[in-house]
Amino acid sequence: MIIVRFIPKQFTINNAKMKTFTLGQSREEVENMLPNKQIKTVQLGSKKICIVKSGSDFFAFEPQCPHRMAPLNKGMLNGFNEIICPLHEYRFDLASGQVKSGDCGDLQVYKTELSDKGLTIFI
Repeated sequence: MIIVRFIPKQFTINNAKMKTFTLGQSREEVENMLPNKQIKTVQLGSKKICIVKSGSDFFAFEPQCPHRMAPLNKGMLNGFNEIICPLHEYRFDLASGQVKSGDCGDLQVYKTELSDKGLTIFI
């Protein structure tokens, strides 16, 4: 079971209100709950997102492709840290969300930060 803690701290970046959520309670727990290149869907308050580990990097992103809303947790990760949509094989850069292959808008991605207290996701 993935433990998600909401840190009741709101802050503003570029006039946007942000919240933080933390997965796990330690770096080791996060490493164990997120095997390399296995996409997981988690519920953060009222929002669902996907999370994936690639090497030492962690990425958080919207769970649906912006093209036809296909479930990205059924997609694949390639060697360039791009998620490949299972429906039409559109590719999105997980660091920036930029569409790399396909004709649609960019994918919404979220900043992550791994620490000794878990994986913090900024929504």
